[in-house]
Amino acid sequence: MVPTPEEAFELLERYNQDPFHLTHGRIVGEVLRWYAADMGHADEADLWQTVGILHDLDFERWPEEHCVREEQLMREAGIDELVIRACCSHGWGLTGTPYEPESDLEKILFAADELTGLIGAAVLMRPSKSVDDLTVKSLKKKFKDKKFAAGCSRDVIQQGADRLGWDLATLMEKTIEAMRHSPSAPHGDEATGTDAADAPADAVAAAPAQHAGSAAPTRSVASSATQA
Repeated sequence: MVPTPEEAFELLERYNQDPFHLTHGRIVGEVLRWYAADMGHADEADLWQTVGILHDLDFERWPEEHCVREEQLMREAGIDELVIRACCSHGWGLTGTPYEPESDLEKILFAADELTGLIGAAVLMRPSKSVDDLTVKSLKKKFKDKKFAAGCSRDVIQQGADRLGWDLATLMEKTIEAMRHSPSAPHGDEATGTDAADAPADAVAAAPAQHAGSAAPTRSVASSATQA
């Protein structure tokens, strides 16, 4: 069974209550839906969005078993192996998952997931607090500043670009554009409800490394940036 995006979100809510995790699932799902059309898989847009919604299904409750427990949860729910493999593959080399990203869907999830967190953190620090005026040049500066959103792995983002055969700027440009089309992404004051001037500098350095097998999920400036 391949859940619809609506069914996928209901399943996500079964194991997640934190608004950050729910919003992150929405954003990644919407980003993957945009990428499906961009990469010639428009007929699979629902599948791609479902995978994006479910990719962190287990993280809130079982962060130490990330990408391993969710395989069990989805299999118990009767979810198709294609969805299970795609979701779990984003933890390749970072968790205990045996699935290496191979398909376009898997490669995009691996590449874009971590990058959406960095973009969310960068957006919060902008006067507009909107992804709509974020530039690749500005994002590159944040990427190079290892103290900014330190929990967002630059290595994973670069590996993701390499797997796709893209340079980093291309991945950034496309993912920014995908987030501009995401209703759940930050699009200004009303969307974030947060003033960038009020964000403490040390919060930026605490952005989560969600796939490193940490003992507990970490809230960050990126969470504030992406909460609707």
